[in-house]
Amino acid sequence: MYTKNKFIKYLSSSSITIILLVIAVSLQNCVNLDEDPTKSQLAPGKFSSLEDFNLGVTGVYGKLRTAAQWTTFNVFGWAGDDITTHKALNKAPFREYDQMNVAGDNPRSLSNWKDVYSMIRAVNAVIESAQGLEVADKDGYNTLLGESHFIRGTLFLHMSRIHGRIPLPLTSTPDFDIKLATQIEVYEQIEADLLLAESLLPVIYPDVLPGAPRPNKGSAEAMLSRLYMNWAGFPVKDNSKYTDAANISKKVIDNHAAHGFELLSDLNDLWKVENRFNEESVWTIAYNNPAGLGNRKYGILGYPSDVQGGWSEVFAEVRFFEDFPEGPRKEATYRTDLDWKNFKDQVQPIFAKVAGPIGDLPSQWSTDRNDFYMRYAEVLLNYAEASGRAGTNSTDAWEALNKIRRRAAGNPFNTPDPSVDITSGDLAELAFTERKWEFAGEFLRYNDLVRMEKVAEALSNEARTPLDTNIPIANPVLGSLSSDNYYAPIPQIEIELNPNLGN
Repeated sequence: MYTKNKFIKYLSSSSITIILLVIAVSLQNCVNLDEDPTKSQLAPGKFSSLEDFNLGVTGVYGKLRTAAQWTTFNVFGWAGDDITTHKALNKAPFREYDQMNVAGDNPRSLSNWKDVYSMIRAVNAVIESAQGLEVADKDGYNTLLGESHFIRGTLFLHMSRIHGRIPLPLTSTPDFDIKLATQIEVYEQIEADLLLAESLLPVIYPDVLPGAPRPNKGSAEAMLSRLYMNWAGFPVKDNSKYTDAANISKKVIDNHAAHGFELLSDLNDLWKVENRFNEESVWTIAYNNPAGLGNRKYGILGYPSDVQGGWSEVFAEVRFFEDFPEGPRKEATYRTDLDWKNFKDQVQPIFAKVAGPIGDLPSQWSTDRNDFYMRYAEVLLNYAEASGRAGTNSTDAWEALNKIRRRAAGNPFNTPDPSVDITSGDLAELAFTERKWEFAGEFLRYNDLVRMEKVAEALSNEARTPLDTNIPIANPVLGSLSSDNYYAPIPQIEIELNPNLGN
């Protein structure tokens, strides 16, 4: 069976493998939506075997790793009140997001757009090439088809969280006149992809390392919970989706052991390179630095230039750090061992989640760190918040919240603790606030602010002013904080090539 091949145990096992995979599906590095179709058939013809199908799917992962290795992949996260970038240097594209002043010609927006839509076109080509394939191993075929739809749905969701309304190409052939879908159409397409993935994927993907580097049924359900949380919030505000989010999250929770999902006992361990494959990730993007397939978002990118030869790219916001509750979770989130107030380059706290725990990523800019695209902790908090907003404050929903609170306090997450646990109050808002601290520095905060329309409340310069009046805001907000500025504009060059994308 194809799943017994050793190479799928570790997605990026060698540069030769990736090169062969990319050639196999004829993938181009950057693809515009208006390119010449005679030069952009991503997977001509039909697959002749399950091995070809697997090769095509794995080739998409090669493109995903290439795109996701840069902070550009998470460019929308710079707008959160937890993260900031350097006040000068070559960080202007990130500063535009940080300052809510994103221009249509932002090069990071354009690069991410090209990379992600190239992947979507590649997935479409794989799906097309697998149509009509007759194989004896129907389960293997369904797994690969489900995986393909999972990737496409997740990528559409990724882009929608950045730009709101987006085009939805569903074939490998370019549509030069493709229009923007409505927001509901976007969500419905993501839902259709992820529901199909849920129906086809196995309970757990055979022969892969922990953390679902290839997704399973629970991965698809977890991603659906993220979709429904967005759908219930701004701009659609369909409150019925909170019930859907709660139900699908509970489904993951009830079967988490079968899917290989669990919280890590110690948050300090989560960010160590040695634990880059772990059960808390419900979908992992894998890297292999010794093979030249490194992750370039961590290590020295999280330090200022006068510390560890830092590249001054990702810093923690001072006010957010000052407000962060003291305790083990803060110690695991930030490098509190560093005297950041005496940095000469830029006076900002350092994320342990980015720079690495003490001694873990010294002087490295390309690392073995994997990306935990979504953590089981988010599933638990989705369940708690969605239950609260749907008006179903069950004991299980409170327990989901309390698991996160116990671990944050450094306690066993499965053991009730009256000094930490809460069982009354506004469950939804308590869970929303818990997300603020749990996912600090993971480029997720801004999306939460958007869906709950709390951007102005959190991002105003007054709200971000450090309590220590000797420290200025690194990058004060310059743009509007109103809802018509929540999403980044579609790259202007894409609109010029296809005016339908500007409507």
